[in-house]
Amino acid sequence: MIPKMRFVSAMQRRMRRPLKYFFANRKVKDRLFCYIFERDKKALLQLYNELNGTDYCDESALQIVTLDNVLYMSMNNDVAFMLMGTLNLYEHQSTICPNLPLRFLLYTAAEYEAYVGREQDRIYGNTLIRLPTPRCVVFYNGEDKMEDERILRLTDAFMEEPGEQKSCLELTVRVLNINHGCNQKLMAGCRRLEEYSCFAAKLKEYQKRYSSTKEAVDDAVSYCIEHGILTDILIPLSAEVKKMLLTEYNEKKVMAWLKKEAREEGRIEGQQEGRQEGKREGGNQKVISQVRKKVAKGKSPEEIAEMLEEDISLIKEISEMLKDHPGWSDERISEELKRME
Repeated sequence: MIPKMRFVSAMQRRMRRPLKYFFANRKVKDRLFCYIFERDKKALLQLYNELNGTDYCDESALQIVTLDNVLYMSMNNDVAFMLMGTLNLYEHQSTICPNLPLRFLLYTAAEYEAYVGREQDRIYGNTLIRLPTPRCVVFYNGEDKMEDERILRLTDAFMEEPGEQKSCLELTVRVLNINHGCNQKLMAGCRRLEEYSCFAAKLKEYQKRYSSTKEAVDDAVSYCIEHGILTDILIPLSAEVKKMLLTEYNEKKVMAWLKKEAREEGRIEGQQEGRQEGKREGGNQKVISQVRKKVAKGKSPEEIAEMLEEDISLIKEISEMLKDHPGWSDERISEELKRME
C-alpha cells in the first residue's frame, strides 16, 4: 500500500531534524521535487552517481539529513543527504540568485552543527573531527535562458578586489539547468529527473495557455499520467500533488505581492524622509536668518535663544559660524550644521 502524501509539521517528520540556532521567516512546506527524491532513494542514488561519476548501488548507505526551517526562502534546501563521506545539499530553484553560495554556507554550517551533535566540546579537543565533504547543487528550471551548467562562488561576494589577497574561505555551487531539452546526459542517467523535467515543462506550457493555475495543474497531471510520466506518484496521489502545486504557486504569488508592497513602502518612506529633510533644512535656514539679524543688533546667544525659543547650543553654533565666517550664506551654514549632526 502506497502511503498518502500529506503536509506535516517539522516535529512529525522522522527523517528531518529541527535546527537549534537558525530560524526561517515562515514554515517551509514540502515541494514536489523534495517529495519525489526523499521518497525514492533509488532515484536519488542514481542522481548522485550521474553527478559524481560513481556507481554506488547500496541505497541503505544513503542517509537523509535535511534540516527544517534553516534559511529564509521557501524553496531552499529541498534535499540533504550523506553518502560515502560526502554531505550533499540539493536545491530546486526557479530563479538564479547570486547569494546561493552564502545561503549554502549557512546551511552547511548548520548541518555540521547537527553532525557534531551533543558532543560539541570535541571541537576543542586534540583529535581531528572528520567531516563529510560538502557538495552543493542547484537544479534550475526557471524561465530565463541559461547554459547547461554554471558555477557560483562565495568569493565573488567578497568586498576585497579579486587578486589582492587569496581568501581563506571558498564555497562553490553547481547550478544545473533541468529545463526540458537541457543536460541530456544527466537526464539519461536519471530517469526520475527527466520525468520531473517533463512534468515541469508541461505545467509551464499549460500555465501560459490558461489563466487558471488550477486548470493548468489539472491538465499537466492528466497529460503526464496518459504518457507514463511520474505515474507511480500521480496516479495514486494526484489529489495530494495538485494540492501541493497549488499551494506552491499561491505562495509564489503572495511572495511577489509582498516584494511589490515592500518596494512601494520603501518609495513612500523615501518621499516622506525627503519631505521631512526639506522641512528641517528650511526651518534651519529660517532660524539662521533670524540669528544673523539679531547678532547684527548686538544680542547675545542667550538672549537670542530666549527670544526665538530655540536650544541654546544651536544658537551658539550658528553665532560662532557667523563670527568666524561672515561671508557664509544661510544655506552654507545649514549644510555645515547638517554635517555636524
